[in-house]
Amino acid sequence: MPSFDVVSEVDLQEVRNAVDQANREVGTRFDFKGSDANFEQKDDQVTLEAENEFQLRQMMDIFEKKLVKRNVDIGVLDIQEPRTSNNRARQQVTIRQGVDTDTCRKIVKDIKTAKLKVQAQIQGEQVRVTGKKRDDLQTVITLLRDKDYGLPLQYINFRD
Repeated sequence: MPSFDVVSEVDLQEVRNAVDQANREVGTRFDFKGSDANFEQKDDQVTLEAENEFQLRQMMDIFEKKLVKRNVDIGVLDIQEPRTSNNRARQQVTIRQGVDTDTCRKIVKDIKTAKLKVQAQIQGEQVRVTGKKRDDLQTVITLLRDKDYGLPLQYINFRD
């Protein structure tokens, strides 16, 4: 029986490369000369650190451009508010991995309201869709692409 999985995954190696490139650019830019501004990544957390919030906004812009160049959707970023203390400003950015339970429920509900002959089931942080016809599965993919769930979705493990 044909099936596929709906997931939201990010290549953390590409994020790491974007962080490295952004660090290099901040180190060479004239407006950051003499300031100790940098990016730091630990797993799915990226910390931006600079002297003031204005520099943080510039750094965030640089970081987003580098992610886009490396084909990482910036919709996966969960950006917290900047915190300032002791003449330093910090900002946390979390890279969201997986589809949360509420979004999984919305996806399953949307598939069921489409009245197609497919079954959708939640499996951890992904949704598996199975059906008898390949065309029905492709219709589901088209349906899900048209909707906005607040995070980028990928369709993997398409099997006949």
